[in-house]
Formats: sequence, C-alpha cells, structure tokens
Amino acid sequence: MLPQLEPLLSGMERLPIAGVNSKEVLVIGSIAYDDIITPYDRIDNVLGGAAAFGAMAASYFTQTRIVGIVGNDFTASDRAILERRGIDLSGVEVDNDRISFHWKGKYHEDFNSRETLEINMNAFEGYYPTLPEATTEMEYAMLGNIAPALQLHVLKQFKKSTFTIADTIDLWIETKRAELAELIQHISLFLINDREATLLTGEANLIRAGESMLAMGVPMTIIKKGEHGAYLFHPEGVFALPSYPVTELRDPTGAGDTFAGGMLGYLAAVNKRDFASIKKAMAYGTIVASLTVEDFFCKRLEQMGAVEIARRYEQLVQMTRFA
Repeated sequence: MLPQLEPLLSGMERLPIAGVNSKEVLVIGSIAYDDIITPYDRIDNVLGGAAAFGAMAASYFTQTRIVGIVGNDFTASDRAILERRGIDLSGVEVDNDRISFHWKGKYHEDFNSRETLEINMNAFEGYYPTLPEATTEMEYAMLGNIAPALQLHVLKQFKKSTFTIADTIDLWIETKRAELAELIQHISLFLINDREATLLTGEANLIRAGESMLAMGVPMTIIKKGEHGAYLFHPEGVFALPSYPVTELRDPTGAGDTFAGGMLGYLAAVNKRDFASIKKAMAYGTIVASLTVEDFFCKRLEQMGAVEIARRYEQLVQMTRFA
C-alpha cells in the first residue's frame, strides 16, 4: 500500500520520507539546451543539463537549490518547470550577453552509445560557480560533471563537512586526470559509468575497477551500467542493484544525473550516510532514472511524480527480494 504523500505547493507533492532532521540539497552544474536525436524521434532546444536533471530528481525528496548559469535565451516557461517543483533558483546567474550552454547528440540503435555532434559552452565558458553565502553551510551537495577544477573550486567554498556526490565524463579522465585525481580525495561519493571506470583504472573487470578506485582514495564509488544496473563499492562491502525494467525507452539523456539527484535527495531527507542508507538511496535513484528515460528531459518524471516513484520503488523491492 502506497503511503500518503506530503503536499507542498499547489499541485506539488513530495515523498513522505523526510524526518525532523532532514536537510536541503544543493546542486551545482550546467543548465543547458539540448538537441537530441534518437532512433525513433528527434527534439531540438529542450531543457537539459546536469543541474536541471539532478535538481528535478532531488526535489521529490527534499528542498533543493541550484547554482549555475544560463544565457539570455533561458525562457520563462523553462524556469517555471523547475520552480513548479519548488526548486530555489536564486543561485542561478543570467548572462545577458550570451546564450545558454548547448549540446547536440545522437543515440545509436541500442541507446547504449551516443556521439556528441555539437557542443557550445556559451554562457558557461569562463564561468566559476560562486556559492551564495546561505548555501556555504549546506550539508548535501551534488557536483555535476563540470571540469574537475570547477568542482574543486566549489568544494573549497563549503564551510562545514558536506556530503558531496561528484560525477565525471570521459573527457575529464582523458584531459584532466591530475585534477580528477585530486578531486576524488575530497568528495564523499564518486559516480562513474563502466566505460569511464575502465578508462580511469585500466581495469576491464568491473569489480577490480571498483576496488582500484577505493585504493586511489575514493571513500566510496558507484559504477553505473545503464540498463544493467549499478555497483556500489564501499568500505563495508560491495552492493549490486539491477535497473528498474523499462519497456518504453525514448531518451537516456540525464539518466545518470537524475540517479545522482534522487540518491542525494533521499540521503538529505533522512539525513543519513551509512552503508544501508546509501543502498536504499541507490534504489530511489534507479527509480527516478527509469522515469527520466521514458521521455525527453524530465517530462515523464514530472507527469508521473511521487505516486509513481513510490509504486516503482515497492516493485523494485519485491523484484530484488530473495529471502
């Protein structure tokens, strides 16, 4: 039986898991416009970016803020998409002289590989995130896959011990390895996909890659395997979780960011960081990612909302229970 959902603003709901000690989430990263080509569809100029995806997912669990930058083309309707979820955009700067970050990509038939056709930094070029004073003491933060130097720049602005989830991409592994090696010494949880894990560690075997990253100094890491789930490597052990089975895959863009945002949102809502809580957070992250891939941007996640997240979570629990 699904629990009664917590009402927020008009027409808005949040999962009823927050306790009296729940915390807010801060998401730092890109807010972009994407052109996406899939084997079955194409859409241009849709809202995207790691910060937008991550914040949308986190907002179903706790109060969420974004720090980022947009250009003079950022529309009132796209701002409203985020604000409808109660996301605080006061930390988002507007560059009135340039347009927003833009990415164009094409997915191949199996959706497991894609190619970047075009990328324009625009307003994001030369941007160094400055945290509003009110956010420097926040205890849970997501660092989207911006350059490691920018992620380190953000970390130095926090005034207390902050639980940070950081993501990366193959570009930074290939071109900014030294900065990335420094970054992983200062974060709480490192997210990486299987191909990137091999590139970083030189280990083709996923288990050895995860163990190698712990040896590098990462406190804990999650290796994402797309439709095949994810592995958590933690000082207390290894945990494997399958993905939620999706039959209507339309666009995988942002799945990793919503996975991270959903995870962090849950952890902040319950204000716990132990091994058991991390595992449960992975399950919620998997669920919000399953909704994200069923449509462009977070349209499906926004439409189905907290009721569907709760339903799929219970299904995933039943599917993975064997004793």
